[in-house]
Amino acid sequence: MPATASRVTILDIAREAGVSKSTVSLVLREAPAVNAETRARVRTAMRELGYVYNRGAASLRSGAADTVGMIINDLTNHFFAELAVGIERGLAAAGIVPFLANTGESPARQAQVMKVMREHGAAGFIVCPALGTDRAFLREVEDWRMPVVSVMRRIPGARASYVGPDNRRGAERAAAHLAALGHRRIAFLGGVRGMVVQEERAAGYAAGLAAAGLPLDPELVVESPPSREGGEAALGRALALADPPTAALCFNDVVAFGVLHGLGRRGLEVGRDFALVGFDDVRDARAAVPPLTSVAVDPPGLGERAAQILLRLVRDPAAGPVEHYGEARLVVRASCGAIGEERVA
Repeated sequence: MPATASRVTILDIAREAGVSKSTVSLVLREAPAVNAETRARVRTAMRELGYVYNRGAASLRSGAADTVGMIINDLTNHFFAELAVGIERGLAAAGIVPFLANTGESPARQAQVMKVMREHGAAGFIVCPALGTDRAFLREVEDWRMPVVSVMRRIPGARASYVGPDNRRGAERAAAHLAALGHRRIAFLGGVRGMVVQEERAAGYAAGLAAAGLPLDPELVVESPPSREGGEAALGRALALADPPTAALCFNDVVAFGVLHGLGRRGLEVGRDFALVGFDDVRDARAAVPPLTSVAVDPPGLGERAAQILLRLVRDPAAGPVEHYGEARLVVRASCGAIGEERVA
């Protein structure tokens, strides 16, 4: 008996059912040439061995359009919505239709939808892992022997391919920019330790301070959920310090929007009384009041690249995992206090 269902082959089923490999293949394709008794014997063997026919992978390798799973952690966040659009665009170019699921940051929901998608013939997965994704579940997914591309959130130790921005370099550029504008108390607001993205961006922030000759004050790294509410709460704690910051780099643009609101409620003018930089450069960043300086990572472009990598892996199962780090550019607007037209620093 095989160790896992994913390792069961057509040859195993043929041996169990006492038929030829070609007969099993005909049953899997639902061809009418197989009589009812033999068909029943093959299906019984499949069930007892725990075989799941990956119809999607088979059709993709033959060049026919089929489906893949697209699992997004939070589609209410504009960044991840833009990422999903890019993924869909990349798949559509190859004639592939995605199964789309929003997990709402629930690892349990994530596990459920991935199992269902597998059963319905998904050829592989593009997934932005929910917060708290269990390593044991990822090992189970890896045992399915299906290609997986993790987007934005890298899972240390996972065999999955990864696509994301150069978080460290982007944060380093942003912190150095704020220091060049004359700020000496620069906060990093939002995100929670244990999140790989938060740790990468916080490390870049620290590197940017060091490059400017500024010390790293742990009090200025204020954790919070990566949400508007979390951003406003983080701002309140930062401004309550005995020596508060005059500028902040935020974990993402959503946190920065919360900080914008919190500064306005306190009567502080963004760009004059307090300099602010976000991360991701979602579409709403340019429309913010004032327009938000942000680290641009091109979520649609990252989504397209993830789709391209997944399709390549599906068509060549022997190919190893791929890592792609997209450029992170600083787009300067009024929120940081810089004067002049929007520009890339």
